[in-house]
Amino acid sequence: MLREGCLTVCRRSWIAGLLGLMGAAVALVAAADPSGPMRFAPSPAELARHLRALEPFHARYDPAEQMLREPFSSPGYHTTLTGGMVHPTRSSLNYAVALLDSGQEEWRERAEAILRRVIALQDQDPGSRTYGIWPWFLEEPLSRMSPPDWNWADFCGVALLQVALDHRDRLTPEVAGLVDEAIRHAARSIQRRNVGPAYTNIAIMGTYVTLVAGELYGWEDLLAYARARWWRFYEFTLSNDGFTEYNSPTYTVVALKELRRMVQHVRDAEVRRQAEEIYRRAWADVAESFHPPTRQWAGPHSRCYRTLLGADRGLLGASTLAFLERAIGSGSDEASPALDEIRLPVPCPDEFHARFKSLPAPREVRRTFQRGEPPVVGTTWLTPEFAVGSVNLGDFWNQRRALVAYWGTADAPAYLHVRFLRNGYDFAAAQFLSAQTRGDVLGAIVFATDGGNTHISLDRLKDGAFTARELRLRFEFGGAARSLELPARPFLSSAETVRSGHLHLQIAVPHASFGGEPVRWESGRDERTAWLEGVLYSGPEREFRLAEKAPAAIALALRFGAGPQAPPDVTVTEAGDRLRLRWNRLRVEVPTRPMSLAELHRQVVTAWE
Repeated sequence: MLREGCLTVCRRSWIAGLLGLMGAAVALVAAADPSGPMRFAPSPAELARHLRALEPFHARYDPAEQMLREPFSSPGYHTTLTGGMVHPTRSSLNYAVALLDSGQEEWRERAEAILRRVIALQDQDPGSRTYGIWPWFLEEPLSRMSPPDWNWADFCGVALLQVALDHRDRLTPEVAGLVDEAIRHAARSIQRRNVGPAYTNIAIMGTYVTLVAGELYGWEDLLAYARARWWRFYEFTLSNDGFTEYNSPTYTVVALKELRRMVQHVRDAEVRRQAEEIYRRAWADVAESFHPPTRQWAGPHSRCYRTLLGADRGLLGASTLAFLERAIGSGSDEASPALDEIRLPVPCPDEFHARFKSLPAPREVRRTFQRGEPPVVGTTWLTPEFAVGSVNLGDFWNQRRALVAYWGTADAPAYLHVRFLRNGYDFAAAQFLSAQTRGDVLGAIVFATDGGNTHISLDRLKDGAFTARELRLRFEFGGAARSLELPARPFLSSAETVRSGHLHLQIAVPHASFGGEPVRWESGRDERTAWLEGVLYSGPEREFRLAEKAPAAIALALRFGAGPQAPPDVTVTEAGDRLRLRWNRLRVEVPTRPMSLAELHRQVVTAWE
């Protein structure tokens, strides 16, 4: 017992000494390089706005647990929790940063309490599988998550670095040491995981954490890793002509913020120059997709949590629409401020401002999002009356908007989002293939035997097997379109017309089969949306094996126009296990036999002739 106690005391003394050396290194590095990280120095007006942003978060603070407390919500994976009140780790750390940013002593003590509490939840055992990461919630330890989210090393590491860069000298030595140590574990976890350049937002964020931590603490091996990682991302993004997480209202914004943070905090001048270059290119892509008449971000979207901008208030308290308006200098001082805007301005380059303010004429944008065979190509048609976007090769993961349209006004925007649902939740194994020209979209839905269930990678199907009580193709109308009159028994013989003001939308489903069984059509609505649905199955929960459901394919065609439209005239040809669709200049060919994603991609044809 005496020897064990001595070892414990010695170990603690060694750790305390190491943390003291780390703190001294931070001070020496900062002093040695006057061109280093920008100092945090808000103006009185900015500070007043920041204090206003903090107000709603104070009410959510739980002094008993020293974290924020909020109603449970999730995207439907990673967590096994289903409801109740929870204490989130990432939001609590962001709140702690904002408290320190206020400069007020009373909030410094609260921030330190939060830092102690949340840092204690990090897995700091280098031998652990979950080394360096945090759980999402206090109520659910890492051992109960399904699975744990390794991105929390990146997100939480970013927040802690803001503390170390701008507020470390205001912290007690104990808390400063805890912050240093937590950053070290997060950075080493990120290095161990070594995410590739295709995971856009985490590729950038993890580079920021490892690069800035390496520079700040003088960790040369980590710094070398981070520089090589950044170079891979930079080269990959240029060769791919954009982000793999393409046109994302959620993660393009995250990427812009982290690129801006790199420009602010990284000392390496060449990395800063390259980050500025990618930052500008990202803003160019956002400007290409923005639809000024509705103030919406036109599709297709690789990752998106809320279909309407303005309804997507995030963890930091402001919507993506407010972020965009602030970036081009058109936001009102009366608008709700975001918790991070005081420390992280993300201005849009002046050359793109006009694209956010008006749409003088219709514009078609066709972009190759991912090079390859086949490439991933997005098409967006923007007019003063509507915007419609689709991707040639996509799926129905709940974060996708493979086919989405917007119309209406900035005050009352409307949307159509095409979804495929299993038990009321988006089914990622269903694949969407399409071709689009202007307001015409020709598409097909088929099934991948190794596709995702609720997520594209976390719960892939095994041998094409899954259980379901319902399988439905949904044409979902939301926003101002929720009140539209929809046909009670659609698609029984011909295309359906949906009218919304001057907009005329023609929808046709010229072919639909799942295991040779016909599809039954229904319409309905709830308090948020209305829909037309094709019911592939509804009944007791049962097992499905996709390999046994051939032929399984649905063809669809949509035509958007500002006035009466001729219905889509689609030629459908079945030859063996292939479905060939042709409509004017558009052509789509797909296999009707469910197969692996790789095999499916080899057999798909989408063409604009």
